[in-house]
Amino acid sequence: MNKLIVSLLLTLGISGVAHAAGDAAAGQAKAAVCGACHGPDGNSMAPNFPKLAGQGERYLNKQLHDIKSGKRTVLEMTGLLTNLSDEDLADISAYFASQKGSVGAADPKLVARGEALFRGGNLDKGLPACTGCHSPDGKGNAAAGFPHLGGQHAQYVGKQLTDFRKEDGGRTNDGDTKPMQSIAKKLSDEDIAAVSSYIQGLH
Repeated sequence: MNKLIVSLLLTLGISGVAHAAGDAAAGQAKAAVCGACHGPDGNSMAPNFPKLAGQGERYLNKQLHDIKSGKRTVLEMTGLLTNLSDEDLADISAYFASQKGSVGAADPKLVARGEALFRGGNLDKGLPACTGCHSPDGKGNAAAGFPHLGGQHAQYVGKQLTDFRKEDGGRTNDGDTKPMQSIAKKLSDEDIAAVSSYIQGLH
């Protein structure tokens, strides 16, 4: 009977059963190995490794699946997710999402330009404001899977924007409509440096 109900729900497109939220308590132990680069609570001290603490659970889970499948290439994580199940990835995502993220500081010389881009975009370039998806305080939109940016390392943000901007061999796992690839191509190196620095101090 239970198999019939599950089959019916899946046939009707009600897939919440198949995508249950992770267990943060179980995820803490499973995330132990992640702490070497990302910090035990997800607040990485190394500027080239992203802070995961406070990141949206849906976003984290997608990134882990994309890295595991090879859709997103992260050389430092090669093979680390191979033996983890969907449940493991969901639990790890839930654990880091439940942690409180730390905030860095922006370079005072770059704040004005970074804030202008983050909050207002650039109409002349057809560049939308970052706030549309990532919210004015940088918390993102967890339900929609848009990442939390506030407090993230400037070096890491800058690398992601640069990778999204690359024509070949760059980052391409930003969804079917490729919004970040389109946006990043309109950013100069100076724009990327400024907005990345601003995001590091945003809270």
